[in-house]
Amino acid sequence: MTTPGETTPEILLQDQRVRRVPTPRLSLLDCPRFLSPELCADLIGLIDKDRRPSTIADANGDDYFRTSETCDLDASERAVQTLEDLLYELNGIDRDHGEPVQGQRYDVGQEFKPHTDYFEPNGADFDKFCSVAGNRTWTFMVYLNAVEAGGGTRFKVIGKTFQPETGKLVCWDNKRPDGSCNAATLHHGMKVRKGVKYVITKWYRERPWG
Repeated sequence: MTTPGETTPEILLQDQRVRRVPTPRLSLLDCPRFLSPELCADLIGLIDKDRRPSTIADANGDDYFRTSETCDLDASERAVQTLEDLLYELNGIDRDHGEPVQGQRYDVGQEFKPHTDYFEPNGADFDKFCSVAGNRTWTFMVYLNAVEAGGGTRFKVIGKTFQPETGKLVCWDNKRPDGSCNAATLHHGMKVRKGVKYVITKWYRERPWG
């Protein structure tokens, strides 16, 4: 039995395309060809239209920690609605618990250094970001294009790296079974060496999004 803001590997594996990474440290899965090339192209167009420099919740003094560009995608766009429908069909998570879909663009040399997606309970801005909807539960990320060189996502604790492929989804549970934040979800959006990388990210929360 799941809570409205969560899913399980068992639910996700009902889709025969989904594969689970064999590790006891975290629930980490991927799904090749989750999105069609046509939908990926539409989402890339939306990201390019409204992208801006990326930021992080808790400033750490490193101005080069996250050097990509970001775009909050308009929920009224048909491509975004299609994406949301596909995610719901896959994970069954109550839509009210989802943050708005975010897109990211990484040019040559840009990266997001090793980080976790949940908000640190003792972080300076925890109350600001989590007082209404609670912490992040699951992350669903989709590569929108293949990258000529670099741009992988490396989960450092378990030594697993995913390479960008058009339409490929990667997802993980940000919590341990006991509900505590799982530091093993530490991951690095590695530098693009040649080309440009586009991804979309959908985060879910413990409580309905405010």
